[in-house]
Amino acid sequence: MSESDLRTGEKAVELPAGTDTGLYFIGVIHTPWKTRRECPKRGAPDGPICTITLDERWQQGLAGIARHKRIQVLYWMHQARRDLVLQTPFQRETTGTFALRSPVRPNPIASSLVELVRVAGNSVQVRGLDCLDGTPLLDLKPEHGANE
Repeated sequence: MSESDLRTGEKAVELPAGTDTGLYFIGVIHTPWKTRRECPKRGAPDGPICTITLDERWQQGLAGIARHKRIQVLYWMHQARRDLVLQTPFQRETTGTFALRSPVRPNPIASSLVELVRVAGNSVQVRGLDCLDGTPLLDLKPEHGANE
């Protein structure tokens, strides 16, 4: 991204030359949204059913997850810029990145608490996501204290 991509009040920083760790994308999330403009700002409990497809090597890790009504989905917002320290969302007050839920952050990790609809093989259907089609999956966890 260039300086000309900044909104009034926004500030970008130079990113470090390298990363500190490695992550494994364990699957991919399939949603109806192809562009950021189409994507909702927050997932809705009555939103469309979305499908999470795990890499087959992780399929056994789904054993027992169907007992849970809600799960936490952690994902990598692969199309978000990563260099803003100040942001001006929707032409409102300029605010620090860490005071916002914006996808624009140094490590674009997102978390959504969603309704678990169905598990079949390496496929998990959920309702309540707010990410683009093709978003890389980082992890799945049952909602804390929600074992049913």
